[in-house]
Amino acid sequence: MRTKITTCLALLLLVASTVGLALGCSPEKRAETAAGPAWSTLNVHRQVPLTHATQFSLTEYDQDYTLLTIPASGRFLIVPQGAGVPRELDEDVVPLYAPLDRIYMAATSAMDYFRALDSIDRVRLSCLDVNGWYIEEAKAALQSGSMLFAGKYSAPDYELIFAEKCDLAIESTMIYHSPEVKEQLEKLGVPVLVERSSYEADPLGRMEWIKVYGALLGKLPEAEALFAAEEQAVTPLLSQPKNGKTVAFFYITTTGTVNVRKSGDYVPKMIEMAGGRYVFEDLDSGSALSTVNMTMESFYDGAKNADVLIYNSTIDGELYTVEDLLQKSALLKDFKAVQSGDLWCTGKNLFQEPMGVGKLILDIHRVLTDPDAPDELTYLHKLTAGGKG
Repeated sequence: MRTKITTCLALLLLVASTVGLALGCSPEKRAETAAGPAWSTLNVHRQVPLTHATQFSLTEYDQDYTLLTIPASGRFLIVPQGAGVPRELDEDVVPLYAPLDRIYMAATSAMDYFRALDSIDRVRLSCLDVNGWYIEEAKAALQSGSMLFAGKYSAPDYELIFAEKCDLAIESTMIYHSPEVKEQLEKLGVPVLVERSSYEADPLGRMEWIKVYGALLGKLPEAEALFAAEEQAVTPLLSQPKNGKTVAFFYITTTGTVNVRKSGDYVPKMIEMAGGRYVFEDLDSGSALSTVNMTMESFYDGAKNADVLIYNSTIDGELYTVEDLLQKSALLKDFKAVQSGDLWCTGKNLFQEPMGVGKLILDIHRVLTDPDAPDELTYLHKLTAGGKG
């Protein structure tokens, strides 16, 4: 099987070189482009303002060219439809030819930005099959055939990607664990954009990445308006007095250890923005991971008196009842939040929807401040004493 895949890939690379496929440009798009202006003659029209994000920048130039810079990932020039690549452009800048409408989505969280911009139809290829998505629009597109499963990020279907004239692969930083995949995609003429929204320390910075996708899709004004609305909904909370309630955000692994977020992670920052206080204020394992596993005994010592428990369902599934939680560990029955009933669980869709960060902050604020908060919020639901809600 490995020999067959290698042979097919070699043939694809031969075809790509034979037709002279340029990086980031299908033959059809390349044929439609005019000669580009000299790069030195283009003036900066606007530096797109960023209020929270630090992991990218967008610079708009004359004649509708936009330069996207992602530190540690690369620089990409979005070339307007029908225009050419500017002459004397720096060699490290990758041209992306508008309209980008045959995208391979291998960074699952980025799909939510496309949904927010009503642009799911611009994604032709997916790294997940229909059962892997919680985003209903992505599921529907796969079911209808308007989106195709093209293999997981570490083992893409190169033949399909090439045949579909893919004009951009959007990858998460997980691709750096499979560098040969990035290299082969680029050899096939597919530009690879490694997005870094998950590296934003500020929760709102993650939402601000919608501006990146707005620029890529020719919908930057819409993206800026969407972000401004989400930011405005959360901003009033930041000036309110802190509630003071403590919160533990966790899940229990199959081995019985407890996975919690490190203090500097964006989830504790969301809790703080909502007016609460993360119960593990000085937790840092020294690793690059955003989470750490601790023994149940250590979790007991640190979180027993937490006012609120939020169970992270995205790994092993949602919980619905107190009994579901206690089956994970009988020690939890002694916790203050279990006895008071301040037990909540996230939806499984949470981490596929970065545009929901603001709504999750509002959910947590509601939990901390409103004794009459409904059992079902946007991203949180309360664990009940009865059956499944």
